[in-house]
Amino acid sequence: MDSQEKALIEEQNVEQSAEQSAVETVEDTAEETVVEAAEETTVERKQYDNKKDVLERVREIAHSDEVPQKDEIDYLKTVFYKFHIAEREARLKEYIDGGGDPEQYQITPDDTEEAFKAEMGIIKEKRQKLFREQEQEKQDNLEKKLAIIEKLKTMITSPEEANKSYKDFKALQDEWKEIKNVPAERANELWRNYQLYVEQFYDLLKLNSEAREYDFKKNLELKTKLCEAAEKLAEEPDVISAFHQLQKLHQEYRETGPVARELREEIWTRFKAASTVINKRHQQHFEALRAKEEDNLAKKTALCEKVEAIAAEENKGSGDWERHTKEIIDLQAEWKTIGFAPQKMNVKIFERFRAACDDFFGRKAEHFRGLKDTFKENAEKKRALIEKAKALQDSTEWKSTSDKLINLQKEWKTIGMVPKKLGDQLWEEFLGACNKFFEARNAAGANTRNDERENLEKKRSVIEQLKAVAEEAGEGLQEKVQKLVEEYQAIGHVPFKEKDKLYEEYHAILDKLYKELNVNVAKRRLSKFKDNLKQVAERGENALDNERARLMRQYEQLKSEVQTYENNLGFLNASSKKGNSLIDEMNRKVQKLKDEVMLVREKIKAIDAENREKQDKE
Repeated sequence: MDSQEKALIEEQNVEQSAEQSAVETVEDTAEETVVEAAEETTVERKQYDNKKDVLERVREIAHSDEVPQKDEIDYLKTVFYKFHIAEREARLKEYIDGGGDPEQYQITPDDTEEAFKAEMGIIKEKRQKLFREQEQEKQDNLEKKLAIIEKLKTMITSPEEANKSYKDFKALQDEWKEIKNVPAERANELWRNYQLYVEQFYDLLKLNSEAREYDFKKNLELKTKLCEAAEKLAEEPDVISAFHQLQKLHQEYRETGPVARELREEIWTRFKAASTVINKRHQQHFEALRAKEEDNLAKKTALCEKVEAIAAEENKGSGDWERHTKEIIDLQAEWKTIGFAPQKMNVKIFERFRAACDDFFGRKAEHFRGLKDTFKENAEKKRALIEKAKALQDSTEWKSTSDKLINLQKEWKTIGMVPKKLGDQLWEEFLGACNKFFEARNAAGANTRNDERENLEKKRSVIEQLKAVAEEAGEGLQEKVQKLVEEYQAIGHVPFKEKDKLYEEYHAILDKLYKELNVNVAKRRLSKFKDNLKQVAERGENALDNERARLMRQYEQLKSEVQTYENNLGFLNASSKKGNSLIDEMNRKVQKLKDEVMLVREKIKAIDAENREKQDKE
């Protein structure tokens, strides 16, 4: 071997060493990128409106050539059962609200769920088959690459044949590139062995400089195209797709041979810079997704706290239960507008929200089960009174039977509520029996009409006096009104046809007087209360606070009474004249209670003002 040939071989060895260093750098960076992909990659989550849409997507995956992705399959299963559970709970709520017994409720089969399970079974078999095929393909690829390594080992045992084997060597390199995935646990070992024998072959290779320069030039063209492709990915709108395409470019870069020594660092720097842009976009994309999910978690946590607070409140009557039910249903609707929370918290936060809702609706169902028993007992009592009234409806003992029926009517008022529809039916039946008797009595009492006409004139006279009193002012007004009311009530019956008109005229002027009296009395009571506040404050340091606490208790009690009356009004039937009279009377009581509520509230405000004044002086 002459000196020129030796110098060429040494130069080739030095260049091959530098080339191997560049390849290793590319390999390390590519491996880091793949690790990052494994950590960050997540299926883009499509939003579905109902479980039928989810089923359509599952069918599409099951009966097409599309490869099922585990993340998407898990996501579809979660979304489907979220809709499924919500529908099931809505049916249960409708059943309970309709008076059904929760213990007797049975879940009906759902054809959509059965179809979903069947399609998921097909997908499961499809994924298992694909997994087996992929594992077999990896094993076959492992055998192929081991065979290539064995061929390379054979080549380096014959140094004198290295130049002649160059074409075969390049063919083996091309074949190696075409072979893709191998078992993960053998990948690194396989790559190191391959690189080792490639290096050893290059050490033996005695290419002339012209052939080597041609090889460098060809590799430079390939790597330049890879750089351009990587740079173009920055314009790709789909960040996930751009990231995956970059991984393929990295693989191609690794498998492309070296370039001239002076260009190696430059071409790698260009490729690395393009990769950094894509990786940064990919990272920012998932950081934004995580931030959105964290925001959704905060919103859902706030909704959980609201439902838990509502569930913890005391429900004093049906009105409170219905008001709180509406509030929770509104919160459930708001929940559906919020996207997913972070995956590790998504199920937990939903379970928390659902537990709070279940707690409320479970206690509500228990309450109305108890109320149902009470309604049943009240209905039986009212039916018993109806039977008594029917037994008396044909009696001609006018006085004694009238007293008995009036007592039955009074007893009727003491019985608690029943469901409105049933209550109306029972009231009509009861009132019909009473009216039958009283109409017969009135027909038989025609000889009393002269007395009734006299009574009519007397009551009209009292009404005129009340109207005159309404125009007066000064002290003693309330006593005058009360005296006239007692006089009116002491007057007997009036003609039946005049009764309603007279009733309306009497109560119209009476309501006007009571309203004015209540306002004036309330003003005097409030004024007197404010005058006494100084004396209350002098009793001790906490005297005002104690008085305020007493008024708050009175305020809540009055509000409760108003609520009770208003609830009872909902069960009364205003279709009859008697029912209308009772409703008018209860409405006056409610208004009187509301006036008292306003007065107590003004007293509380007066105490608060006194406290502020006291604090300012201190």
